[in-house]
Amino acid sequence: MEQAHSLLLNEDVCSTLGEQQRAEFVFEWLRFLKKLLPAAERVDVKQNQKRLVEQLMAVLTSSPGPFTRYLLAHCVALVYRVGESLTSSLTVDRCHDIIKSKDDSPSFLPTRLAAVACLGAMYEQLGRLLISSFKETVATLLKAMKSSESQGRYEIMQCIEKILKGLGVSALPCHRDIYKATRSCLTDRSMAVRCAAAKCLLELQREAVFLWSTELENIALLCFRAFDGSNYEARVIVSKLLGTLLASALEPKQVIAPRPVTLEEVTELVSSGFLRRGAGFLRVSGDMLKGCNSVNEDLRVGITQACVMFISTLGGAWLEANFSILLSLLMELVCDTRVNENLAEAVYCRRCVSYILRVSVGSLLGEKAQIAVAKELCVAISKQRKTVGKLQEKFLSKMCDQLTKYLY
Repeated sequence: MEQAHSLLLNEDVCSTLGEQQRAEFVFEWLRFLKKLLPAAERVDVKQNQKRLVEQLMAVLTSSPGPFTRYLLAHCVALVYRVGESLTSSLTVDRCHDIIKSKDDSPSFLPTRLAAVACLGAMYEQLGRLLISSFKETVATLLKAMKSSESQGRYEIMQCIEKILKGLGVSALPCHRDIYKATRSCLTDRSMAVRCAAAKCLLELQREAVFLWSTELENIALLCFRAFDGSNYEARVIVSKLLGTLLASALEPKQVIAPRPVTLEEVTELVSSGFLRRGAGFLRVSGDMLKGCNSVNEDLRVGITQACVMFISTLGGAWLEANFSILLSLLMELVCDTRVNENLAEAVYCRRCVSYILRVSVGSLLGEKAQIAVAKELCVAISKQRKTVGKLQEKFLSKMCDQLTKYLY
């Protein structure tokens, strides 16, 4: 493997190896190249760049595996970042041609995925140097996603996330198109695609003001649907997306943003999902026929995590200043009649609310603020006990009256 440790691929040695040994040799070369390029002299890279790019493109068209694919994409981007970047558009065009190819055979799929990965890495590394090809790249990717399987959708979502990260505000002309395509992926059957779509939207919301202003309610409902039937990884990233959007809506990051929403409006939006009925609308099951009217647990856990993310994003100073309002709203959530109809639901809801309080108060506030919060919690508990005591007295009085009538 020491013969693989060079700037250019040793094709003489590579040609004498079998298929499996050749793949290992190329992988080792890419690993070494990834470490070598950042430390290499720019003059040396420029002198060998043309041949190096040809060799990398040959690897791309040889149906590389997943690990080789990501190493290859990183190395291609590094070559243009360290060396001459003027010819990078030629590689982008070649990747476009591969993605647009009508070859749907399984053997061609790794090559198409490698081309998508290369585009993502190049835009992430080179950024605005590729702005002239940006619109064509996004249009090509979104068109390809319509006929792609789950693995293709996953790679395209990752690629678009990297494009948004590399271009920043320069990607504004395609924000709406990206949002429309990402919406469907957020409720995809594949959990990996859901995670990739949520990460893409997280990157998009940094510059796309409409996500946490005019589209806030729609994206919140979409996140509620994404929680349904999700696994842990999907819930974590979708809850991070929802919590970040709610925090941005409450305290806008940009002056040009529309009127910020109030805390009551945010809580109303969250509680509408937390207390909603028939959350299993994505499942074709017999729950509705059986009369099952409970809220999906995945949905409640996801919203709970989103609330924690929402509070954490706003910070300890905000929590200390607004704890009284937040507590009263959470208490209304626990005391809602729709929750207390079922004992299991009531217990589950209380656990969710206590988790929000425990994590936020325990991790964001200092000792002095925690003492003040503890006093407020004691006052709230005292009020609830008095209310329960009055209800018990009324109930016992009514029972005594009924018993007296029955006996006499």
